[in-house]
Amino acid sequence: MPIVKHLQQHKVVLDTHVWLWTMEGNLELSEEFRRHCKSLDEILISPISIWEIGMLVEKKRFTFEMDCLDWIEKALAFPGIRLAPISPRIAVQSTRLPGTIHADPADRILVATAHEENAVLVTCDQKLLEYGRGHFISVHNPF
Repeated sequence: MPIVKHLQQHKVVLDTHVWLWTMEGNLELSEEFRRHCKSLDEILISPISIWEIGMLVEKKRFTFEMDCLDWIEKALAFPGIRLAPISPRIAVQSTRLPGTIHADPADRILVATAHEENAVLVTCDQKLLEYGRGHFISVHNPF
């Protein structure tokens, strides 16, 4: 599964930082990505991203103009966004990923979620983009 250049009608899983940037209207994301986000049928968010955002806020590495939980609930209510489960299969699959991938548990959950959901992982993380050059998941860089 290659690096996907154009999303078009793919189902996607957003990496945590891409979800934040998308919801906050970061103009550094490519115009093509922002346009396709509006037309995608399904944008999946992993619960691990909610945990990561909570940690970023608690560590004061990111702030919102509202309570973190309020922001998350509002972001999850955005049209086309669906919360993907961390099923037992995804949890175990994240420990058995083929090839070489770093040990970050959140990234491993995102990769396993993309694989199990047959979705493209949208990320700017160079390690995950490199992992996508293999044949386990497809990735897309939104920049």
